[in-house]
Amino acid sequence: MREMEIVPHPQIEGIHVFFNTVDYRTPHMHHEFELVWVVEETLRIRSDASARTLGPGEWAVLCPDQVHELFCADKSCTFLCVQVSPHVLERFFPACARTRWDDPFPGGCLPDDVFAELKERVRTLARAYLERRPYYELCCAGQVCLVWHALLSQMPTHTVSAEEASQEAKRSARAQRLLRFVEENYKRRIRLSDFARAEGCSVNHMSFFVHRTLNQSFQQYVASVRFRCACRLMDEGWTRMTDVCVESGFSDYRYFTKAFRERLGVTPEEYCRRVNRPVRDGAVSPGPNSAERFYSREESLRLLEKL
Repeated sequence: MREMEIVPHPQIEGIHVFFNTVDYRTPHMHHEFELVWVVEETLRIRSDASARTLGPGEWAVLCPDQVHELFCADKSCTFLCVQVSPHVLERFFPACARTRWDDPFPGGCLPDDVFAELKERVRTLARAYLERRPYYELCCAGQVCLVWHALLSQMPTHTVSAEEASQEAKRSARAQRLLRFVEENYKRRIRLSDFARAEGCSVNHMSFFVHRTLNQSFQQYVASVRFRCACRLMDEGWTRMTDVCVESGFSDYRYFTKAFRERLGVTPEEYCRRVNRPVRDGAVSPGPNSAERFYSREESLRLLEKL
Protein backbone atom coordinates (compact mmCIF):
# COMPACT_ATOMS: atom_id res chain seq x y z
CA MET A 1 0.00 0.00 0.00
CA ARG A 2 1.32 3.43 -0.92
CA GLU A 3 -0.36 5.32 1.90
CA MET A 4 0.82 8.65 0.48
CA GLU A 5 0.28 8.48 -3.26
CA ILE A 6 2.75 10.54 -5.26
CA VAL A 7 0.87 11.63 -8.37
CA PRO A 8 3.03 12.18 -11.48
CA HIS A 9 2.03 14.92 -13.92
CA PRO A 10 3.59 13.78 -17.20
CA GLN A 11 1.54 16.08 -19.44
CA ILE A 12 0.60 19.24 -17.56
CA GLU A 13 2.34 20.21 -14.36
CA GLY A 14 -0.21 19.98 -11.54
CA ILE A 15 -3.09 18.43 -13.55
CA HIS A 16 -3.72 14.70 -14.01
CA VAL A 17 -6.82 13.23 -15.70
CA PHE A 18 -7.39 9.48 -16.03
CA PHE A 19 -9.92 6.65 -15.84
CA ASN A 20 -9.61 3.95 -13.22
CA THR A 21 -11.41 0.70 -12.41
CA VAL A 22 -11.17 -0.50 -8.81
CA ASP A 23 -12.23 -3.47 -6.76
CA TYR A 24 -10.86 -1.93 -3.59
CA ARG A 25 -8.37 0.79 -2.68
CA THR A 26 -6.79 0.89 0.73
CA PRO A 27 -6.97 4.05 2.87
CA HIS A 28 -4.59 6.55 1.29
CA MET A 29 -4.02 10.22 0.68
CA HIS A 30 -2.24 12.46 -1.77
CA HIS A 31 -1.30 16.11 -2.01
CA GLU A 32 -3.76 16.94 -4.80
CA PHE A 33 -7.42 17.90 -4.88
CA GLU A 34 -9.33 14.98 -6.36
CA LEU A 35 -12.60 14.89 -8.27
CA VAL A 36 -14.14 11.43 -8.78
CA TRP A 37 -16.95 10.91 -11.34
CA VAL A 38 -18.48 7.41 -11.33
CA VAL A 39 -19.00 5.94 -14.82
CA GLU A 40 -20.10 2.34 -14.24
CA GLU A 41 -21.43 0.40 -11.23
CA THR A 42 -21.28 1.87 -7.73
CA LEU A 43 -18.45 3.15 -5.57
CA ARG A 44 -18.43 3.58 -1.81
CA ILE A 45 -16.07 6.25 -0.51
CA ARG A 46 -15.21 6.44 3.16
CA SER A 47 -13.43 9.59 4.25
CA ASP A 48 -13.01 11.05 7.72
CA ALA A 49 -16.36 10.69 9.48
CA SER A 50 -18.42 10.41 6.30
CA ALA A 51 -19.18 7.60 3.89
CA ARG A 52 -21.30 7.63 0.76
CA THR A 53 -22.22 5.22 -2.01
CA LEU A 54 -22.10 6.85 -5.44
CA GLY A 55 -23.89 5.61 -8.53
CA PRO A 56 -23.17 6.37 -12.20
CA GLY A 57 -23.04 10.11 -12.82
CA GLU A 58 -22.37 11.04 -9.18
CA TRP A 59 -19.29 12.87 -7.88
CA ALA A 60 -17.03 13.19 -4.88
CA VAL A 61 -14.53 16.02 -4.36
CA LEU A 62 -11.69 15.46 -1.90
CA CYS A 63 -9.20 17.88 -0.39
CA PRO A 64 -5.42 17.40 -0.33
CA ASP A 65 -4.12 15.02 2.35
CA GLN A 66 -7.63 13.75 3.06
CA VAL A 67 -7.53 10.05 3.93
CA HIS A 68 -10.06 8.07 1.90
CA GLU A 69 -10.88 4.44 1.16
CA LEU A 70 -12.65 3.05 -1.92
CA PHE A 71 -14.97 0.02 -2.06
CA CYS A 72 -17.07 -1.55 -4.78
CA ALA A 73 -19.88 -4.09 -4.51
CA ASP A 74 -20.01 -7.31 -6.55
CA LYS A 75 -18.68 -5.66 -9.70
CA SER A 76 -15.67 -3.44 -10.22
CA CYS A 77 -16.39 0.28 -10.45
CA THR A 78 -15.02 2.53 -13.18
CA PHE A 79 -14.65 6.27 -12.64
CA LEU A 80 -13.04 9.36 -14.09
CA CYS A 81 -10.52 11.04 -11.82
CA VAL A 82 -9.26 14.63 -12.04
CA GLN A 83 -6.36 15.46 -9.71
CA VAL A 84 -5.24 19.07 -9.36
CA SER A 85 -2.30 20.31 -7.34
CA PRO A 86 -3.12 23.22 -4.99
CA HIS A 87 -0.19 25.05 -6.59
CA VAL A 88 -2.19 25.39 -9.82
CA LEU A 89 -5.00 27.23 -8.03
CA GLU A 90 -2.94 29.10 -5.44
CA ARG A 91 -1.49 31.27 -8.19
CA PHE A 92 -4.89 32.92 -8.44
CA PHE A 93 -6.47 32.06 -5.07
CA PRO A 94 -3.79 31.83 -2.37
CA ALA A 95 -6.22 30.51 0.29
CA CYS A 96 -7.19 27.55 -1.89
CA ALA A 97 -5.11 24.99 0.01
CA ARG A 98 -6.75 26.05 3.29
CA THR A 99 -10.32 25.85 1.94
CA ARG A 100 -12.37 22.80 2.91
CA TRP A 101 -15.70 21.52 1.64
CA ASP A 102 -18.26 20.89 4.37
CA ASP A 103 -19.71 18.04 2.28
CA PRO A 104 -17.49 16.30 -0.30
CA PHE A 105 -20.46 15.11 -2.38
CA PRO A 106 -21.70 17.93 -4.67
CA GLY A 107 -24.73 16.13 -6.08
CA GLY A 108 -26.82 16.91 -3.03
CA CYS A 109 -26.00 20.60 -2.75
CA LEU A 110 -25.59 21.89 -6.31
CA PRO A 111 -28.57 23.05 -8.39
CA ASP A 112 -29.25 20.73 -11.32
CA ASP A 113 -28.34 23.34 -13.94
CA VAL A 114 -25.04 24.15 -12.22
CA PHE A 115 -24.17 20.45 -11.89
CA ALA A 116 -25.00 19.86 -15.56
CA GLU A 117 -22.75 22.76 -16.59
CA LEU A 118 -19.95 21.43 -14.38
CA LYS A 119 -20.19 17.99 -15.95
CA GLU A 120 -19.89 19.51 -19.42
CA ARG A 121 -16.79 21.45 -18.34
CA VAL A 122 -15.17 18.29 -16.95
CA ARG A 123 -15.96 16.45 -20.19
CA THR A 124 -14.28 19.27 -22.12
CA LEU A 125 -11.28 19.12 -19.78
CA ALA A 126 -10.95 15.34 -20.10
CA ARG A 127 -11.33 15.37 -23.87
CA ALA A 128 -8.71 18.11 -24.29
CA TYR A 129 -6.31 16.32 -21.93
CA LEU A 130 -6.69 13.00 -23.75
CA GLU A 131 -6.75 14.27 -27.35
CA ARG A 132 -3.75 16.60 -26.88
CA ARG A 133 -4.52 18.94 -29.73
CA PRO A 134 -2.42 22.11 -30.16
CA TYR A 135 -2.70 24.46 -27.16
CA TYR A 136 -4.72 21.91 -25.19
CA GLU A 137 -2.77 22.87 -22.07
CA LEU A 138 -4.47 26.27 -22.02
CA CYS A 139 -7.89 24.67 -22.42
CA CYS A 140 -7.21 22.29 -19.52
CA ALA A 141 -5.95 25.03 -17.22
CA GLY A 142 -8.94 27.23 -18.03
CA GLN A 143 -11.49 24.47 -17.45
CA VAL A 144 -9.83 23.49 -14.15
CA CYS A 145 -10.14 27.06 -12.88
CA LEU A 146 -13.78 27.30 -13.98
CA VAL A 147 -14.68 23.94 -12.41
CA TRP A 148 -13.01 24.76 -9.10
CA HIS A 149 -14.54 28.24 -9.08
CA ALA A 150 -18.01 26.68 -9.37
CA LEU A 151 -17.27 24.04 -6.72
CA LEU A 152 -15.88 26.54 -4.24
CA SER A 153 -18.53 29.19 -4.82
CA GLN A 154 -21.57 26.90 -5.00
CA MET A 155 -20.78 24.33 -2.31
CA PRO A 156 -20.64 25.00 1.45
CA THR A 157 -17.00 25.60 2.45
CA HIS A 158 -14.92 26.93 5.30
CA THR A 159 -11.34 28.19 5.48
CA VAL A 160 -8.97 26.94 8.15
CA SER A 161 -6.35 29.17 9.73
CA ALA A 162 -2.63 28.77 9.15
CA GLU A 163 -2.35 27.18 12.60
CA GLU A 164 -5.18 24.74 11.85
CA ALA A 165 -3.55 23.88 8.52
CA SER A 166 -0.29 23.18 10.36
CA GLN A 167 -2.10 20.86 12.78
CA GLU A 168 -3.79 19.09 9.86
CA ALA A 169 -0.38 18.54 8.26
CA LYS A 170 0.87 16.95 11.49
CA ARG A 171 -2.19 14.67 11.62
CA SER A 172 -1.66 13.70 7.98
CA ALA A 173 1.96 12.81 8.69
CA ARG A 174 0.88 10.68 11.65
CA ALA A 175 -1.79 9.01 9.49
CA GLN A 176 0.90 8.12 6.95
CA ARG A 177 2.99 6.54 9.70
CA LEU A 178 -0.04 4.64 11.01
CA LEU A 179 -0.86 3.16 7.60
CA ARG A 180 2.77 2.27 7.04
CA PHE A 181 2.94 0.63 10.47
CA VAL A 182 -0.02 -1.64 9.64
CA GLU A 183 1.34 -2.34 6.16
CA GLU A 184 4.67 -3.49 7.55
CA ASN A 185 3.30 -5.54 10.47
CA TYR A 186 -0.15 -6.97 9.67
CA LYS A 187 1.25 -10.44 8.94
CA ARG A 188 2.28 -10.84 12.57
CA ARG A 189 0.88 -9.84 15.94
CA ILE A 190 0.27 -6.11 15.85
CA ARG A 191 -0.82 -3.85 18.71
CA LEU A 192 -1.96 -0.26 18.81
CA SER A 193 0.03 0.21 22.01
CA ASP A 194 3.27 -0.34 20.06
CA PHE A 195 2.42 2.42 17.61
CA ALA A 196 1.23 4.72 20.40
CA ARG A 197 4.50 4.21 22.23
CA ALA A 198 6.49 5.04 19.09
CA GLU A 199 4.39 8.21 18.70
CA GLY A 200 4.87 9.18 22.33
CA CYS A 201 1.20 9.26 23.30
CA SER A 202 -1.33 7.17 25.22
CA VAL A 203 -3.30 4.27 23.78
CA ASN A 204 -6.58 6.12 24.44
CA HIS A 205 -5.39 9.16 22.52
CA MET A 206 -4.20 6.99 19.63
CA SER A 207 -7.45 5.03 19.61
CA PHE A 208 -9.36 8.29 19.22
CA PHE A 209 -6.99 9.34 16.43
CA VAL A 210 -7.55 6.08 14.53
CA HIS A 211 -11.33 6.39 14.78
CA ARG A 212 -11.19 9.98 13.60
CA THR A 213 -8.85 9.19 10.71
CA LEU A 214 -10.15 5.84 9.46
CA ASN A 215 -13.72 5.86 10.77
CA GLN A 216 -13.10 2.46 12.37
CA SER A 217 -11.12 0.96 15.23
CA PHE A 218 -7.50 -0.11 14.89
CA GLN A 219 -8.36 -3.81 15.14
CA GLN A 220 -11.17 -3.43 12.61
CA TYR A 221 -8.74 -1.85 10.16
CA VAL A 222 -6.10 -4.54 10.71
CA ALA A 223 -8.73 -7.25 10.23
CA SER A 224 -9.84 -5.54 7.02
CA VAL A 225 -6.27 -5.44 5.71
CA ARG A 226 -5.84 -9.14 6.46
CA PHE A 227 -9.19 -9.99 4.87
CA ARG A 228 -8.37 -8.06 1.69
CA CYS A 229 -5.00 -9.78 1.51
CA ALA A 230 -6.68 -13.20 1.82
CA CYS A 231 -9.13 -12.34 -0.96
CA ARG A 232 -6.31 -11.22 -3.22
CA LEU A 233 -4.38 -14.42 -2.63
CA MET A 234 -7.39 -16.54 -3.55
CA ASP A 235 -8.10 -14.36 -6.59
CA GLU A 236 -4.52 -15.09 -7.67
CA GLY A 237 -5.06 -18.84 -7.39
CA TRP A 238 -4.10 -19.83 -3.84
CA THR A 239 -6.31 -22.79 -2.86
CA ARG A 240 -4.81 -24.11 0.41
CA MET A 241 -6.78 -22.21 3.04
CA THR A 242 -4.28 -22.83 5.82
CA ASP A 243 -1.58 -21.19 3.67
CA VAL A 244 -3.86 -18.24 2.91
CA CYS A 245 -4.71 -17.88 6.59
CA VAL A 246 -1.05 -17.70 7.64
CA GLU A 247 0.13 -15.55 4.73
CA SER A 248 -2.57 -12.94 5.33
CA GLY A 249 -1.74 -12.62 9.03
CA PHE A 250 -4.61 -14.41 10.78
CA SER A 251 -3.33 -16.07 13.93
CA ASP A 252 -6.28 -18.43 14.26
CA TYR A 253 -8.32 -20.25 11.61
CA ARG A 254 -11.52 -19.48 13.51
CA TYR A 255 -10.90 -15.74 13.14
CA PHE A 256 -10.04 -16.29 9.49
CA THR A 257 -13.40 -17.99 8.92
CA LYS A 258 -15.23 -15.41 11.03
CA ALA A 259 -13.84 -12.57 8.91
CA PHE A 260 -15.32 -14.09 5.74
CA ARG A 261 -18.66 -14.91 7.34
CA GLU A 262 -19.03 -11.37 8.70
CA ARG A 263 -18.10 -9.64 5.45
CA LEU A 264 -19.39 -11.98 2.76
CA GLY A 265 -21.66 -14.46 4.51
CA VAL A 266 -19.58 -17.42 3.30
CA THR A 267 -16.61 -19.45 4.52
CA PRO A 268 -13.16 -18.95 2.95
CA GLU A 269 -13.57 -22.31 1.21
CA GLU A 270 -16.90 -21.23 -0.33
CA TYR A 271 -15.38 -17.94 -1.48
CA CYS A 272 -12.42 -19.74 -3.03
CA ARG A 273 -14.70 -22.11 -4.97
CA ARG A 274 -16.78 -19.31 -6.42
CA VAL A 275 -13.84 -17.13 -7.44
CA ASN A 276 -13.90 -17.14 -11.23
CA ARG A 277 -12.19 -13.86 -12.03
CA PRO A 278 -8.43 -14.10 -12.52
CA VAL A 279 -6.46 -10.90 -12.17
CA ARG A 280 -7.35 -8.80 -15.21
CA ASP A 281 -4.83 -7.85 -17.85
CA GLY A 282 -3.64 -4.37 -17.05
CA ALA A 283 -4.59 -4.61 -13.38
CA VAL A 284 -2.11 -3.09 -11.00
CA SER A 285 -1.96 -3.44 -7.27
CA PRO A 286 -0.29 -0.60 -5.37
CA GLY A 287 -0.21 -2.85 -2.31
CA PRO A 288 -1.23 -6.29 -1.10
CA ASN A 289 -4.78 -5.13 -0.40
CA SER A 290 -5.74 -3.05 -3.44
CA ALA A 291 -6.67 -3.87 -7.02
CA GLU A 292 -7.20 -1.33 -9.75
CA ARG A 293 -6.77 -0.88 -13.47
CA PHE A 294 -5.72 2.16 -15.48
CA TYR A 295 -6.40 2.74 -19.19
CA SER A 296 -4.57 3.79 -22.32
CA ARG A 297 -5.40 7.09 -24.00
CA GLU A 298 -7.46 5.32 -26.68
CA GLU A 299 -9.40 3.28 -24.12
CA SER A 300 -9.96 6.42 -22.03
CA LEU A 301 -11.47 8.30 -24.99
CA ARG A 302 -13.93 5.44 -25.51
CA LEU A 303 -14.88 5.53 -21.82
CA LEU A 304 -15.33 9.29 -22.05
CA GLU A 305 -18.21 8.73 -24.46
CA LYS A 306 -20.10 6.94 -21.68
CA LEU A 307 -20.20 10.05 -19.47
